[in-house]
Amino acid sequence: MRSERRGRRPTAMVAAAALCAVLAAGCGIRTTSVPVDAGPAPSRVPCAMPAPDASAEPRQSLSAEIYLVCNSQLVTVDRTVRVQEAKSDRITVAVALLDELRREPPASERQAGFSTDVPSALRVSGPRAGDPKGALRLSEQPEDLTPVALAQIVCTYTESEPLVHEGTVMLGGPGAYAPRGYLCTAETKASPKAVPTLGAVRLP
Repeated sequence: MRSERRGRRPTAMVAAAALCAVLAAGCGIRTTSVPVDAGPAPSRVPCAMPAPDASAEPRQSLSAEIYLVCNSQLVTVDRTVRVQEAKSDRITVAVALLDELRREPPASERQAGFSTDVPSALRVSGPRAGDPKGALRLSEQPEDLTPVALAQIVCTYTESEPLVHEGTVMLGGPGAYAPRGYLCTAETKASPKAVPTLGAVRLP
């Protein structure tokens, strides 16, 4: 009787193994001894652009950084601004930088999450009679711009030494109001909806 039971065990084990193989094949399980490398997961880094090729910059050009909006913060983007060497004064630089700010970013920057809040019709000019020497006048009152647009302009101009007076950017508008000094701080870049203002600038 015992020998008969012993003879049935190998047969039962073989049948069980065959049944498992059938079930595995039916469930779509495929065994392999070779590890499968699916590659890294796709990723996209926002607010990051490759550095421009400096060797490709044309003559009479200015390498500059402008501040665009990305993820509700201000982030710098490199620009090559063409200026005429004979007219590369501070007003020309201010105009060229504002032109870059008010243009819609190219497709590559938009895909990376960049945008601008500066109005396309905004213009900048030099000081009027009675203004401090370093003042700039916008075609709109600075306080009438959105805080984000004003922060973009202030922080971009702060990166250009000729446009800074004692650490501030002095901006006025078309009205009779005196220009005011604006600061670009780390807090301004992180939260551009609140632009620090120093108040009216004293005339010399």
